[in-house]
Amino acid sequence: MPASPSSSVQAARKAVADQLREIRKDAGMSGHVLAVSAGWYKSKVSRLENAVTPPSPADIKAWCHACGADDQAADLIAATRSADDMYVEWRRVQRSGLKQLQESYIPLYERTNVFRTYCANVVPGVLQTHAYASALLRSISEFHETPDDVTAAVEARLDRSASVVRRGQRRFALVIEESVLRHRVGDAETMAGQLGYLLSAMAFPSISLGVIPFTAERRMWMIETFTVYDEEQAEAELLTARVNVAVPSEVRQYLKAFGEFSRLAVYGADARALITSAVNALG
Repeated sequence: MPASPSSSVQAARKAVADQLREIRKDAGMSGHVLAVSAGWYKSKVSRLENAVTPPSPADIKAWCHACGADDQAADLIAATRSADDMYVEWRRVQRSGLKQLQESYIPLYERTNVFRTYCANVVPGVLQTHAYASALLRSISEFHETPDDVTAAVEARLDRSASVVRRGQRRFALVIEESVLRHRVGDAETMAGQLGYLLSAMAFPSISLGVIPFTAERRMWMIETFTVYDEEQAEAELLTARVNVAVPSEVRQYLKAFGEFSRLAVYGADARALITSAVNALG
């Protein structure tokens, strides 16, 4: 069973909280004395030490100063920022629109050789057509109420996909649920074009596309969309945030899950038959 996608974040934040507690104890201070010294309510010390509330840089500086440990503040602030980078709220990275978010992935994509992606909801980004991406990003923009830069965001996504899929020696192992073929994003024409492109993309030497049929006997339940970049990092997509997983044991869980999904999927002629059936069902 894969770990909770937020467990890496919780572990990182707990590590910072544990360090704060040790600094207080090494200083011989009670929580009450620390709170008074920092000008806080006592409950704030408890919340920070138990990782209920993530500390701000100002909180860490005040804590370390009160405990005579100013030299430890910089490292703790860096550790906190690292934990924050694991759990990234969409509203934070979509504040200026979707185009910048698309472009922010370019360094990660360029340094990755093998992509393993599982999708239960939409077509993976690297295989989206212009019309499909436009309909999808439009719905995301409207739902999250981001600035309307959908046209530019679509161009950025397609440019990024073209640069990684058709250039270099990268490999893409993609597994989708059959529901992705049936879940209509945009109108029937948009879906027909997208499904047709999937059929074409299956001929790309860098692409392995598997489809998990509705009729598959499940040994692995459907979970959130995720991608594993090489074997170093996994990223899971939630409604409100993306979770970056770098703890080796958790990355291995995602690799294990991907292996299970891959074994459930069909490939080649069987996958093409499912895609063609979905095209025919559009009428």
